[in-house]
This record gives sequence, structure tokens and C-alpha cells, in this order.
Amino acid sequence: QVRLVESGGGSVQAGGSLRLSCATSGYTVSNSCLGWFRQSPGKEREGVASICPAGDKLYYTASVRGRFTISRHNGKNTLDLQMNSLQPEDTAMYYCAASSRAWRLIGHTSALSFSTYNYWGQGTQVTVSS
Repeated sequence: QVRLVESGGGSVQAGGSLRLSCATSGYTVSNSCLGWFRQSPGKEREGVASICPAGDKLYYTASVRGRFTISRHNGKNTLDLQMNSLQPEDTAMYYCAASSRAWRLIGHTSALSFSTYNYWGQGTQVTVSS
């Protein structure tokens, strides 16, 4: 049984940093894509960052590129998201996600797509105040 548990959320002021972590069990992080998504009230869940096999390809949505860094630790089966220069618009519930699909069936254009991922954590809240 695959289980994903996020931690590290909290409240910070604009310009601050947070590091989210996702502990996985029943899943090998090196096998397929892992990602971070976020969702604020009234909005759709948005792909923020993902990391995929075949050389650890990294994908970021445009609004976080240069501020957020995704990384995974194969030995610990964990996934992290370092978030710097946080802005109020980054406020959301952040979710860890994992895919069971092989990379060759996902491809670049689907690395941040909601439909790519079939395992989800419960989420951790990030609140950024101005």
C-alpha cells in the first residue's frame, strides 16, 4: 500500500522560505514521476514542480521557477520542495503526488498534469502573509 505524508508547512511572511518534505512508503521514488501540487480555495489543483526518471528531469510551473527547487532522496524514499522568496499568492494547501506510470508513458507535456498522478498525500498548509 502506497502512503505519502507531507510535512513542513506553516506560516511565513513574504520573502521567507519553507521546506516541504514528503515521506513515502510502499513506493520506490526512483521508478516514476513525483510531484508537488497546490490548491487554494475556489481554484483547481495546480502542478507546481515534478521530478521524473531518466536523468532526474525537473519541471516547474512558470510562477515558481527560480524560487522553488524539487529534489528526491532515493535512499530515504523522500521528496522535498525548497520554497524561497515566498509570496502571498503561494498560499495554498500543498500536496505530494506519485505516479505508478512508467516515464515513457508520461512524457514532458504531462509531467505536471493532475491525471499523471494516482497517489496523493493529505496535504500541508502554506500561508504567506504580506
